[in-house]
Amino acid sequence: MVNKLQKILLFWACWLTFFAVSAQQKVYYYAIDDNISKPALRLTERAVKDATEMKADYILLELNTFGGDLDAADKIRTLLLNAPMPTLVFINNNAASAGALIAIACDSIYMASGSSIGAASVVNQNGEVMPDKYQSYMRSLMRATAEKNGRNPDIAQAMVDPDVRIEGISDSGKVLTFTTEEAMKHGFCEGMAENREEVLQKAHIAPYSITEQNLSWIDKFINFLVNPVVSGILIMCIVGGLYFELQSPGLGLPIIIAIIGALLFFAPHYLEGLAQHWEILLFLIGVALLMLEIFVIPGFGVAGISGIILIFAAFILTMVFNVGFKFNFDPNLDAAAQVGASALTVILSTTAGFFLSLWLGKKLITADTRFGSLALKTELVTDKGFSAQDMRMQRYVGKSGVAATFMRPAGKINIDGEILEATSEHGLIDKGTPIVVVKFENAQLVVRKG
Repeated sequence: MVNKLQKILLFWACWLTFFAVSAQQKVYYYAIDDNISKPALRLTERAVKDATEMKADYILLELNTFGGDLDAADKIRTLLLNAPMPTLVFINNNAASAGALIAIACDSIYMASGSSIGAASVVNQNGEVMPDKYQSYMRSLMRATAEKNGRNPDIAQAMVDPDVRIEGISDSGKVLTFTTEEAMKHGFCEGMAENREEVLQKAHIAPYSITEQNLSWIDKFINFLVNPVVSGILIMCIVGGLYFELQSPGLGLPIIIAIIGALLFFAPHYLEGLAQHWEILLFLIGVALLMLEIFVIPGFGVAGISGIILIFAAFILTMVFNVGFKFNFDPNLDAAAQVGASALTVILSTTAGFFLSLWLGKKLITADTRFGSLALKTELVTDKGFSAQDMRMQRYVGKSGVAATFMRPAGKINIDGEILEATSEHGLIDKGTPIVVVKFENAQLVVRKG
């Protein structure tokens, strides 16, 4: 009888536990605690995807940012507005500029004491306010987002435009920024909370279970690589490696560094859908044209210039959001702004990589280090049996042959079946052209067309 009673109690305990767990509301939690850029967009894409797959009841975003890239912020805003479940944001200190746009895109806003939201004017990298055409786009975004979630659009616009006057709220001629208490008073904050548990309590979400966003080391590494600063450093490595390789052709450390830099630059962008096949193809074609110009085609003309343009274009377009050949530019703003920002990053990185390569080349080749110098500094004097030139080559002066390779001006010649190094006295000489050796100078045979 006792055993039977125990089984019944165990059965009902299991059922009660099952119903208790089933009754819990699922909350998906993630945090953005940095400038708004591609990594923040990746976190949000991952959050909405995971929350949808696990059929979460809510998404809770903990936000602390001074702003960042407007394009990334706009995409995060769209993801949150279109999320299939209610979204809550907990502002833990700051939601400025692009952060304000993200915050008002959420269904509910909660703020820690001492936090702020607003100051959403568009500024450049130096913190200077951009012209009105940029502000116009941000104003429309803020108004539309506020209207969608039932908030005062005039207040949202005042966070961008200092000319907006709202009696008793904004009449100072400065962009609007709310403290926690002010945001609560004017409908831009549902309540004050000091942690996520308090947020859920204030939102009357109970009982609940929280699933935290858990990024693998691969996700963290990709987030690191797609950061604009790291992308710039990788471009420096690519440019520097190519420069060193062109100075001393042949498979060596510089080209390996350039290849690794290119893989680390393009691979994460490609895996995350930020770089398309054709953008990577542009880069490869550009490198091929540059090599063709240097090693095959005489002079420096169309192929070389085209190669440089394609390489730059690949770098710039990879750093601009697009799907296939479709770029999501807003006609009021982003075509010039996004491409310009990416182009500036590429130009600065390329310039820095070039001059860094010059400096490193000089240091490595000429400077004395504890590993010794890469340049040979030993003096070879005649008294010790050394000769400045191998005078045996003098015997070829006056002999005729043919150019064994294209001479631009250095190359190889064939004299009586013997292949020798030589240089052209005047201009370029095509392969197979008859030549005559006119002198032996600076340890080099000098030829002209025969």
